[in-house]
Amino acid sequence: MSRCITVNGHCVRCEQPLPFAFTMAFQPIVDVAAARVIAHEALVRGPAGESAASILSRVTPELLYRFDQACRIRAIELASRLGMTTALSINFLPNAVYEPLACIQATLEISEKVGWPTEQLIFEVTETERVQDQQQLRDIIDTYRRLGFATALDDFGNGYANLDLLTVLHPDRLKIDRTLVAGCDADPRRQAILNGLVTLADELGIELIAEGVETREESLWLARNGLYRQQGFFHARPALEALASGLETHLALLRLAIAE
Repeated sequence: MSRCITVNGHCVRCEQPLPFAFTMAFQPIVDVAAARVIAHEALVRGPAGESAASILSRVTPELLYRFDQACRIRAIELASRLGMTTALSINFLPNAVYEPLACIQATLEISEKVGWPTEQLIFEVTETERVQDQQQLRDIIDTYRRLGFATALDDFGNGYANLDLLTVLHPDRLKIDRTLVAGCDADPRRQAILNGLVTLADELGIELIAEGVETREESLWLARNGLYRQQGFFHARPALEALASGLETHLALLRLAIAE
């Protein structure tokens, strides 16, 4: 039975206020070959920059639906206020969405209110919970695609985000987990796995993003082996209610170094 309570097409449970405050930090996703920022991921934080864990620890099962929806709304509001011109990537909890069309209405309304184009929204399936119903998740992804959103599987290669999901899901992007990226410039086993993912993604028509890039050496190896889209502390740390600055020179120098 559905856990949504809908009124005029809206999920009432999703849209009730939360008993605690939170905000968002934004971390850029870059294309080092093109030397530009292509998206920003919205990451939950406390009002004074407290960790995501400190906020997530307050999200009880009863608050899960409201929190998921509130994160989407807050991310879009802030991105618009900051003048973000790239795509916006938002994490979502698949087990918090029971009727995709009902649970997305507030997101569509805030997008229309602030003038945020739906084609500039990416929804990332997080690994924070086990996907209980893969068919349900496929329905969510298919619904979001029909609405013009892009979708991504986060933390791919670690935890619950593994190859078996690709037998039933058709995401637009895979975000490769840090466990595969760490030290990839000097680890033949990681290199073999990453090269295999590049081939797989090309055959499936999926875009790859390497997460957790922390060193110049990792970034260069990834780029030289076809993984141009990257995210991590080497490029920029998450900025609380702000967008990272000064990336133009950093990315221009990297693009030159790739060809060396």
